[in-house]
Amino acid sequence: MIARLTGILAEVCETHVILEREGIGYEVLICGYALGELTARRGQEVTFHTLQYLEGSSAGGNMIPRLVGFLHPEDRAFFERFITVKGIGVRKALKALTISTAKMASAIEAGDAKSLSRLPGIGARAADQIVAELKGKVANFAFGSDGDVLPEAAVTWSEAQKDAIEVMVALGERRVDAERWLQRAIQLAPETETADEWVRLAYRVRTGA
Repeated sequence: MIARLTGILAEVCETHVILEREGIGYEVLICGYALGELTARRGQEVTFHTLQYLEGSSAGGNMIPRLVGFLHPEDRAFFERFITVKGIGVRKALKALTISTAKMASAIEAGDAKSLSRLPGIGARAADQIVAELKGKVANFAFGSDGDVLPEAAVTWSEAQKDAIEVMVALGERRVDAERWLQRAIQLAPETETADEWVRLAYRVRTGA
C-alpha cells in the first residue's frame, strides 16, 4: 500500500492532481476543500498522505487501483473514519468533502445534520446517518466553530504576519478569515518575510490562484 508520495505538483484539476515523480505522473484523487491550497502549490514539491483502494467490479475482473491524497495526515485520518459510515463510499466522500475537515467534524459534533445535508451527494437521510455514526468520535478533528482556524494559543504570529492580518482586516476581511488564510500561507511558504508578501500569499490561498 502506498501511504505517502512526494513529487512535483504538475497539474491541478477539480477532482484530481497529477504528481510527477521520477518521470512518472501519478493521478491522485482529491477532496474539493483542498483545491485552493493545491492550486497555490502548483509547480512545487509536495507530499501527499495517501490511501490506496481498488475501484470497479471484482466479478468482471476489472479492478483499477486508485490513490486518494491529502496534504495533512489528520485529513487522511478523518477521511478514513468518514468512509466507515454506512452508504458513504470513497467516491461519495470525495464529492461531499467541499468543506474542511475541521468544519465537517464541527458540524457532526454539533449534530448539525441540516448543514451536512447541503453537501454534494449528501441528503437528509445520509446526513442523519453521518451524525448517528460519528458524533462523539470526531471531536479531535474539530478545531472550533470557525472551521480550520487553529486555537489562538496554538498560533504565534510574527510581527510581519500580525501586520498582514491588520492589512486584510482594513481591506474589509473578517479577522477569522484573514487568520485562516494566513495559517495556510505559512504552511505553503514559511520562508516568507514581509507583510506585503504574506498578504499576497494569503489572497492566493483564498482565491486558489
